[in-house]
Amino acid sequence: MDMDMYRCVECGFRIKTLFVQYSPGNIRLMKCENCKAVADEYIECNFLILLIDLILHKPKAYRHLLFNVLKQGAPHFEGLLWKSTVGFLLLDAYRSLVLKSCDEAWSSSTSLSSLVWTCRKLLTDVFLGNLLFLGTFLLATKIFMSISAGSLRNKDILLAILISSYFKMFLIVMMVWEFPSSVIFIIDLFVLSSNTVAVKVMTESAMSRCIGACFSAHAVKIFTTQMSLLAEAIPWLVSIMAALPKIKK
Repeated sequence: MDMDMYRCVECGFRIKTLFVQYSPGNIRLMKCENCKAVADEYIECNFLILLIDLILHKPKAYRHLLFNVLKQGAPHFEGLLWKSTVGFLLLDAYRSLVLKSCDEAWSSSTSLSSLVWTCRKLLTDVFLGNLLFLGTFLLATKIFMSISAGSLRNKDILLAILISSYFKMFLIVMMVWEFPSSVIFIIDLFVLSSNTVAVKVMTESAMSRCIGACFSAHAVKIFTTQMSLLAEAIPWLVSIMAALPKIKK
């Protein structure tokens, strides 16, 4: 299958092999038949260089990671997909917990009702929000990029979305050092832009279509979160409205 082939990181052309190994530690990098450049220069680069290029949103770094490292036909692909999903949900749960702690003053004695509300809020934000987020992402990808992405499997796009959300790992830093809550929204913007580059690399579609797919998915997730907050506030508003006539008397 074409999707199981490697890619040139410069132009995205499909190639059969990235290097030829003559002996342990002695390899020769192959050149792309299309652009005549070295097919994948990251093979001989340090991981730190790859990480910097990923942060800089260089498409060739994403091609190396998504096509040549996380190869779709590899036997560990399914396991990596599950691990990425669990890590994504855990980091998103921590994000919701940090935002809640910033919005409310946590007392030393937490009531049972507060714990139940917190758990229900986390479940809504993390599971329902991300279910709609990923579903919208896959649907928007098929709608906006139905021709370019026709040969892609849903699992391929899903893994690209999860892996390109690596900026969420910077939330771990907030466990050690104290940052304002605005940092979380900056991380969200980086995740949005990273998702856009990853989808463009995977589907080879126009940037405007990729932005539309990514923005719509993130908008649905934000809307779901805000609706859950509104649903929790309705009983509180009803109790205030019911108490107003008594206050006037």
